Amino acid sequence: MAKKTISVSVEEKLKALYDLQCVDSEIDQLRIVRGELPVEIQELEDEIARIEYRLEKFKDEKSSLKDELKGRKEAIKNSTELIQRYKSQLENIKNNREFTSLTKEVEFQELEIELSEKKINEFKAKILMKDEVISSNTEVLTEKKEDLEVKKSELAEITTETETEEKSLMLKSNRAQKKIDARLLSSYHRIRASVRNGLALVSVDRDACGGCFNKIPPQRQLDIKLHKKIIVCEHCGRILVDSNILSEQ
Repeated sequence: MAKKTISVSVEEKLKALYDLQCVDSEIDQLRIVRGELPVEIQELEDEIARIEYRLEKFKDEKSSLKDELKGRKEAIKNSTELIQRYKSQLENIKNNREFTSLTKEVEFQELEIELSEKKINEFKAKILMKDEVISSNTEVLTEKKEDLEVKKSELAEITTETETEEKSLMLKSNRAQKKIDARLLSSYHRIRASVRNGLALVSVDRDACGGCFNKIPPQRQLDIKLHKKIIVCEHCGRILVDSNILSEQ
């Protein structure tokens, strides 16, 4: 036996759309209560991740500088030992060539010590700068984490207050959507996404569109009142209904 097709009038479709718009507008209002908190939380989390990455980089650079400083101190120690050995050998030289050779080695090691000491001072200065940068970034990181916890707490509190109501409204929205054919529902969602206040369906008030407030021609107003077809505003694209159909709800 063939399945019977249920015919739904345009007026019934418009009433179903109006029910859906009312519920979706209530959901929008609940989400407005949360404001920009979810976005602000995400931005804070991203910023914290960037600061933590920079901090790790600065700490790695400081560690490398400390290794180089340690290497230079070790080099000074080695050079000092060599100088002592060469000077000890100078006491027992047998000819001028040995004297000249050992004297040059001593001079070379003394220059190496001077260079290492210069490098050590440079490394110490750089390490001090890294400490200052690490300290300032750590302070900023602490502040950002505190801000994040406050905002998360605020969002959790608001969410707890509105969660039950939003779930109930979402169920109503889903039930209302089932009464509307897929093509019209798709148009409704597309319009909602394209307008700032989320109103895809508006009434004609004082001969004007309730969404963009542009005047609606008399003949078009008459077509809207007849409820024979879906009519959209030629200016903003919203679905138009007359106020009478809303008062019948």
